[in-house]
Amino acid sequence: MTMPPDSMALELSVPGSDLVNATVRKLAAEGAQGAFVLLPRHIDMVAALKPGLLSYVDMQGQEHFLGIDEGTLVKCGRDVRVAVLGAFVSDDLASLRDEVARQFLTLDDSERAARTALARLEAGAIRGMMEFER
Repeated sequence: MTMPPDSMALELSVPGSDLVNATVRKLAAEGAQGAFVLLPRHIDMVAALKPGLLSYVDMQGQEHFLGIDEGTLVKCGRDVRVAVLGAFVSDDLASLRDEVARQFLTLDDSERAARTALARLEAGAIRGMMEFER
């Protein structure tokens, strides 16, 4: 199957399963360095993701929202792979923000520090692998 030139292949995984497998036009998320948007022709990148919202626009122009826990995003060519510790889908943006706060932002300080350190290590390892391939 050939992808349209203005698209990306998005795979979003949580431990044990794939939650999203879609062809998308645009993706927006919040990383450790701030919020960002990815389009098909953007440069390759690796980002550590913070708990919050992730949205994407499918090929029909429909926007979809997910609440995500911490994780890692890798964009290589037109493939975007996202691995997060937890995620859920909702059409109601207000309730999605509340659910993210309830489920993912109420960690104790030691768990938050451990997760942040792990996400940075993962992002550094992936960056190293991408540079090694070049």
